[in-house]
Amino acid sequence: MAAVDIDVPVEAESQIRNQDELEREAEGFKEKGNAFYSKKDYSEAFNYYTKAIDYCPTNASYYGNRAATLMMLSRFREALEDSQQAVRLDDCFMKGHLREGKCHLSLGNATAASHCFQKVLEREPSNREAQQEKKNATTLLDFERMAEFGFEKRDFRKVVYCMDRALALASACHRFKILKAECLALLGRYPEAQSVASDILRMDSTNADALYVRGLCLYYEDCIDKAVQFFVQALRMAPDHEKARLACRNAKSLKAKKEEGNQAFKNNNYEAAYQLYTEALTIDPNNIKTNAKLYCNRATAGAKVKKLNQAIEDCTSAIKLDDTYIKAYLRRAQCYMDTEQYEEAVRDYEKVYQTEKTSDHKQLLKAAQLELKKSKRKDYYKVLGVGKNATEDEIKKAYRKRALMHHPDRHSAATPEVQKEEEKKFKEVGEAFTVLSDPKKKIRYDNGHDLEDDGTFDGGDFDANNIFRAFFGGHGGGFNFESNQGSAPGNFFFQFG
Repeated sequence: MAAVDIDVPVEAESQIRNQDELEREAEGFKEKGNAFYSKKDYSEAFNYYTKAIDYCPTNASYYGNRAATLMMLSRFREALEDSQQAVRLDDCFMKGHLREGKCHLSLGNATAASHCFQKVLEREPSNREAQQEKKNATTLLDFERMAEFGFEKRDFRKVVYCMDRALALASACHRFKILKAECLALLGRYPEAQSVASDILRMDSTNADALYVRGLCLYYEDCIDKAVQFFVQALRMAPDHEKARLACRNAKSLKAKKEEGNQAFKNNNYEAAYQLYTEALTIDPNNIKTNAKLYCNRATAGAKVKKLNQAIEDCTSAIKLDDTYIKAYLRRAQCYMDTEQYEEAVRDYEKVYQTEKTSDHKQLLKAAQLELKKSKRKDYYKVLGVGKNATEDEIKKAYRKRALMHHPDRHSAATPEVQKEEEKKFKEVGEAFTVLSDPKKKIRYDNGHDLEDDGTFDGGDFDANNIFRAFFGGHGGGFNFESNQGSAPGNFFFQFG
């Protein structure tokens, strides 16, 4: 039987021929894409794979190749779309399933990634790449769980550790980056946190989480007005963002309470200022920098109302929160000076001068060192029981009182121990009077000079009885102290022998 010729319509033949040509063109573009991919010129490879897809949009391998290229360009979301399209066109395309899983993994979706790798293993149980990637997905889930537990326990260092490991597997996951940045901010590592948040905002300016973290850093750095702007912007992007709402409320409350305290202080209402700063300190314990300033402000108000010990404690609290806070060291040093704790004052002024070598700080340190030196000598003012601004008459009256009180003749009937102690005090009273009653000696003493070393005062030649006799009239002989029977018990009269 003779063969029967089948006539093919000219139009259909033309379409077949055109389709074949398109496929050949597409294959050519793919080959060029492969060449550029081998040279690691991924941008050009992407362009040629895209042309191949345009000519033949039903070829799964073209989408798979372009997905691989996009992954090398770190464009994982686009790569995920291409790999998903590849497996839609050909569910047996194992490379497509693997690339889809890797994209999910890079984007932080470990569950979806694990599902893709499992599909490969169901058909190719010995596929080592799928086996390893599935283990990576399991590891990622473990780090996520540990981070979640750490955040609940406020173990922010652990969270950062977990997120660093997670990001090694999921480098494109914004969620992990944001969590790390938030914890860095809560740890006071603001520049690192800001860097992470800013990188995300450069890629996605509407990312509410990144806006929140950026605001959080500013808030914790005491830039409250700017912080509020970021919190408000985050809430515009995501009205249900609870963290941003709470932070915004705290920021506004903290600013208002602090300003109230400052205004009360300016109005010389120090007690009110002290109370307002106390209230402000309860608003947000996590705001280290602002709370350090509040403690220092409260110390300043406390010093004004003579709460010096509390002021020292507040300055110490401020320094614990911020050990670079110069104003807190200066305030505490002044309180130490006011409470005559000179060694502590010198220590704080030394810290300040080492940090900021200004002439004012040097002068403050010298003044504290002088007071420390003076405090280690006998305090003649305390010996006489007068203030450092006592007049000449007050010094004389004080000497008269103390000399009569401690004169050995008055304690002749006491035990040897008491007599020895009273004699010692009597000599100290005379020594104090000798210095403070002489204008030149007093000036040198007040300026911290050692009177014995420069010859102004020779303790070895000192005779308290001679001073006593000279002061009380210059009579010689002993001194008898007898009870005055006509006076109240404990009163004595002085009688020259």
